[in-house]
Amino acid sequence: MAAIAESIDAPQKTPRIGILDTARGIALLAMASYHCTWDFEFFGYLEPGTAETGWLKFYARAIASTFLFLAGVSLVLANTPEIRWQSYFKRLGMIVAAAVAISIVTFIGMRDEWIFFGILHSIAAASIIGLLFLRLPAFATLLIAVLLLAGIVVDNVVAPFSLHSSFFDVPWLYWVGLSENLPRSNDYVPVFPWLTPFLIGLGIAQLAISLGWLRPLAKLGPGRNLIARAGRHSLIFYLVHQPLLFGLVYLLSLVAPAPAPDPTVGYIRQCEVSCTQSGSEAMCRSFCKCTLDQLQAQNLFAPLNSGAIKADSDERVTRIALQCTEQAQ
Repeated sequence: MAAIAESIDAPQKTPRIGILDTARGIALLAMASYHCTWDFEFFGYLEPGTAETGWLKFYARAIASTFLFLAGVSLVLANTPEIRWQSYFKRLGMIVAAAVAISIVTFIGMRDEWIFFGILHSIAAASIIGLLFLRLPAFATLLIAVLLLAGIVVDNVVAPFSLHSSFFDVPWLYWVGLSENLPRSNDYVPVFPWLTPFLIGLGIAQLAISLGWLRPLAKLGPGRNLIARAGRHSLIFYLVHQPLLFGLVYLLSLVAPAPAPDPTVGYIRQCEVSCTQSGSEAMCRSFCKCTLDQLQAQNLFAPLNSGAIKADSDERVTRIALQCTEQAQ
């Protein structure tokens, strides 16, 4: 009888929801398709900047938002009705270790654009911050998420007001996401604004629990298909898929090399990608076209493109940049 009573009184673990595994698996496939595009660009099959502009830019952001949203949901489900500290620290440790490994590998292989705070770093940071919200009511979590969303809108739409400050322009504060100037990175997902989809997921999971939706949801969707199985092992998939895709495209480049790209097209795309981190798209288009015209007129484009001169140390290039900035504004 004591054992039965103990079993009844013990906290019941939340049911596994198959549709969440499937959603995570679909997000993994979407991420792989985006990384495949990035790989084709890296090896010259697509124009420079393709993966960072146009609809692919929004595609990448939607994928990152989905992963963070699902991470927020998972944090609640895995730690309800009580925080399971052993499994929490095990999961967090695996994510941190994978994030550190990615930073080390990219620092060695792509030092100019290494990943110092990517999606895994962001999920790890959000998982720690999320502990502060686990015992809050759903409306409080969602309210804070809405306030963060309002901050994003103000920061990007309400000119000239901006939340960014030069105070955050130091490496140990890059993770916050409010720096005015940042080194380039192949994957930058800072706490602001990316904590927002995480808290939305966390708040919706809290709301689902309070309304008793979990068990109906657990019976609703598929959870044993191949995509769902991939979703249950998302970290392994994440770590393995990109080296595999990169290797396959590299082998393709040995058999059928990409045609030589037009350097002016590449310059414009890369210039606009860098410029739009701190300016509007219209202003950046004008600025980049102006600098290209001026560089070509002064016979500086070829040496700049080849690396014979450096943009940040050549006074002629700096002067052109200042002139074009004044014209574009």
